[in-house]
Amino acid sequence: MSEKTPENPTVGTADAAPDLRDVLGRIRVVLMAPSHPGNIGAAARAMRVMGLSKLVLVQPQRFPDPEASARAAGADNLLENALVCETLDQALHGCVLALGCTARQRGVPLPELTPRAGARRLLAASAEGEVALLFGRESSGLENSELQRCQAAVHIATQPDFGSLNLGAAVQVLCHELRVAAMRADQDAAPPVSVDRREDPPATQDELEGFFGHLADILETIDFHKGRGSGTVLSRLRRLYLRADLDQREVRILRGILAETRRAVARRNEH
Repeated sequence: MSEKTPENPTVGTADAAPDLRDVLGRIRVVLMAPSHPGNIGAAARAMRVMGLSKLVLVQPQRFPDPEASARAAGADNLLENALVCETLDQALHGCVLALGCTARQRGVPLPELTPRAGARRLLAASAEGEVALLFGRESSGLENSELQRCQAAVHIATQPDFGSLNLGAAVQVLCHELRVAAMRADQDAAPPVSVDRREDPPATQDELEGFFGHLADILETIDFHKGRGSGTVLSRLRRLYLRADLDQREVRILRGILAETRRAVARRNEH
């Protein structure tokens, strides 16, 4: 993963106050394996014009590329400072929330949000740490394993008989909603998470994935599945804990329970 830190662009409008740039600067736009450099440039332009600055690319097929620069149309600083990652783990490192933009329901049941509601949720969570908005491949979107990393899905309503939306256009729609939400111009819905109620910081994606791996290992240790496949159970448990909106202390408590379970099983096996 690149160690460069994206710079916040200066948007040429009167309302681009430093505090607005700071709010939008905590939001990562993550493109999963983009195949066309022009789409990367279009996404950068969409972000730049709405005041977002953190572009993250996971395994881009062609980048950097002159076509990306041409389509960026002046948003070259976003391309120069884009983080290029090999894995989604790297792209989401340290994030407290991830939402996945998807055109249709997939095999992973997730709460589905409108772009407006998704923007509000991202903005609410960004008060506690960096957040991420994931966009999938041009041809096939986000894979189920990638959607499982998200707390909710964002769906852009389109014409049913012609629902294919260009990647750059999808990024533009969400970036506009994020800017509107950040400017507090849209008050249709309250943020779903109250940031005032927490005593401890929210668990990051890294901490949650560590817990899920620990949980899967312990379930195997105690033979919970009894020879049956583990995928469905683990997916349901993942959704349950993501809905719980765990904080860092709660994750430590849960992992402490799992560690004690392992020790209890080891003591039992010694006798």
